[in-house]
Order: sequence, then C-alpha cells, then structure tokens
Amino acid sequence: MEKLNFSIKINAPREKVYKMMLEDESYRKWTEPFCPGSYAETDWKKGSKALFLGPGKDGNVGGMVSRIAENIPNEYVSIEHLGVVNNGVEDTTSDAVKGWAGCMENYTFRDSDGGTEVLVDMDIDGDHAGMFNDMWPKALNKLKEISEA
Repeated sequence: MEKLNFSIKINAPREKVYKMMLEDESYRKWTEPFCPGSYAETDWKKGSKALFLGPGKDGNVGGMVSRIAENIPNEYVSIEHLGVVNNGVEDTTSDAVKGWAGCMENYTFRDSDGGTEVLVDMDIDGDHAGMFNDMWPKALNKLKEISEA
C-alpha cells in the first residue's frame, strides 16, 4: 500500500472551501475528473455510511462503499473505504476488496496567507497510484475554481 499526498492553496476561507468540497452540487463539479456524473450519498457525519457513486461504462451505477471516520467541520474529514458498489450491489467481503479495504482518504483544511491550504492524503494500492496522481491535481484545481468564484 502506498500513501499519496496532494495539496493546493485556495484563495477562500476554510469554511467556504469545506462547504464546496462536501456540498452536493459543488461535490459533483470538483469530482468530475475522477468520474463525470459522480456523486456522494452521505450526511458526512462521523460514523455514517458513505456511497461514492457514478455511472459505469456499461451504464450501471458503481463506486465505493465507505464510512466517515471523522468530520471536524472546516478542519478535517477522514474517510475509510470498505468496499465497492457494482451494478448497485455492495461488496465488502470478496477477495478483490479485502486487499485494500480499510484504506483511508483524509482532507485537512488549514489557514494559509488569508486563504486555505487543502491537504489530501490517501492510501492506495500501487496499481491505481498513477491514475490518482493524474486525477487529484485536476480535481483540486476544480475545487479551487469553484471555491474562489
């Protein structure tokens, strides 16, 4: 398992950046680089289930089954990934999932020169590191764009 780290400086207050990152309408915009049409089904509260979903190539809904491990408003969000959703069916027990279940994805929001620094760190299996190294900077730039608007 690898740990990937990304960061971006956004010229907006932490409260706005946090809101833009999690609010449904803006979440759908900044996550487009990962999967156009993606969305989250969660209340973002600590301990809550989270489904990160989007349309698959075959037209069926797929994505991730996760749990909100922590949410300190305007400061920190931690997500534990537990499994996948394929064709609307959750899988948290197959051998394919067991190799990476429990991976964490964390967002930290820090004051920085009148704006906000967003830090993302995530666990990832080596097979997907290249894909996320390409997608995360694009997603964070989109978050910056909508947060600064």
